[in-house]
Amino acid sequence: MSLRRDFIKIPLAAAFGASLLSAGLPAFAQQQPVTLLNVSYDPTRELYVEFNQAFAKYWKGKTGQDVTVKQSHGGSGKQARSIIDGLEADVATLALAGDTDALVKNGGWVKEDWQKRLPHNSSPYTSTIVLVVRQGNPKGIKDWDDLVKPGVSVITPNPKTSGGARWNYLAAWEFAKRKYGGDAKAKEFIAKLFGNVPVLDTGARGSTITFAQRGQGDVLIAWENEAFLLEKEFGARFDVVAPSVSILAEPAVTVVDKVVDKRGTRAIAEEYLKYLYTEEGQDIIGKNFYRPAISQKAQAKYAKQFPKINLFTIDQAFGGWTKADKEHFADGGSFDQIYTRK
Repeated sequence: MSLRRDFIKIPLAAAFGASLLSAGLPAFAQQQPVTLLNVSYDPTRELYVEFNQAFAKYWKGKTGQDVTVKQSHGGSGKQARSIIDGLEADVATLALAGDTDALVKNGGWVKEDWQKRLPHNSSPYTSTIVLVVRQGNPKGIKDWDDLVKPGVSVITPNPKTSGGARWNYLAAWEFAKRKYGGDAKAKEFIAKLFGNVPVLDTGARGSTITFAQRGQGDVLIAWENEAFLLEKEFGARFDVVAPSVSILAEPAVTVVDKVVDKRGTRAIAEEYLKYLYTEEGQDIIGKNFYRPAISQKAQAKYAKQFPKINLFTIDQAFGGWTKADKEHFADGGSFDQIYTRK
């Protein structure tokens, strides 16, 4: 898989396929091939390419039925809006719970209890936010406060459309709040940081391409898995810098109730998500630079690849996503107040 060719080109297709009967597993062997659509956020492309192949093999062996899982990727907020507008996603694997909650509030696409239906608050993997710099770290970037220095060009996506960008924003905010004392100082810090941002892409993968392929910026604020993928693909061209403090990102997954009930795909869609929690699923997660949430075996296997960072949660620092969205990313929130498009 090559980052140099826009990473992976996966068609954005609506899902079509035969309906499944609601009877027990033996009935699946009698069914025609089925197609699911997984609507996800930007940096999960490689993860789900490998995972989908593994699940298809598992499902074929268990039921005799062929399954194809299509993938759709983009900024998490934008992807949520696509589902609300009618994109027939069987499952949504978005960057943050707030985007999934939007599917509850806008049309009832997902049931309110969605986060209680799978282990670990329906988050089979976690991640965090790190900094990526060019070879040799010519600007001497060591922590968040280096991003506001004059002459430092920072690449990060748009918090209005990207879930990753919101994690980036809140990680930097909390750092500044702790170091300089209070939300007012944090807001000043974020204003300076975005004053050093030359362009806002709509999603995390777009920002990675801007930084890595188009050569813009001195530092990329990135998902941890995206940073390691860059390092793996380009080798010595980039270095990963672990900041002193960052946020524990907990991407969540769910079936899209309205769609699976309409298409008759609930049973297989639920099994698809449950497979993320199996030993094979958790191993694939770690292999693709996400932090396995459940499997101790996978956690131990991949522990050395993850830096030790002081992590805080969205609940601890911001009172949860509903509060954070309202204060920072809704119309008139802190981002709108500090950001002036150049």
